[in-house]
Amino acid sequence: MNLKKAMPYLFLAVLLVATITIRRCKGMAPLTDDTNKPRRQQPSTADRDRGFDRRVSYINYSAHAKCRMKCRKITQEEVKDIMQNGNINYNKSDVNDRPCPTYALEGYTQKDNQHVRIVFAQCDNNTKVVTCIDLEQDFECHCPGDDKK
Repeated sequence: MNLKKAMPYLFLAVLLVATITIRRCKGMAPLTDDTNKPRRQQPSTADRDRGFDRRVSYINYSAHAKCRMKCRKITQEEVKDIMQNGNINYNKSDVNDRPCPTYALEGYTQKDNQHVRIVFAQCDNNTKVVTCIDLEQDFECHCPGDDKK
């Protein structure tokens, strides 16, 4: 076979080997498996399709929640403790809520044994504290959004 005719095939072979090598060096998985079906993307660091994720590294607070926490003297540490150890009240939760499922967790704070319900909304890698409720004592709070009730 003539070298001039083989040159394009050699170039394509070298290009293919280089592509495979680069993908492996970067830790990228091939796009297809043996059956030529697209592979499912690896789950993100927080797989929210499996229920409530209790990891506190993804938590943030809505303005409403911050106001309620201040009014009801609930600290961020107490919210995190309820997130990790509280009981999910499925009657007050909405796992089909959009854009993010909401979970109402209940428990007692360690510092002052306050009976609370904390509502969390979980989307992707983000957990947002929606509101904080004291289940035994009424507080006079004036928070954003209260006039919409």
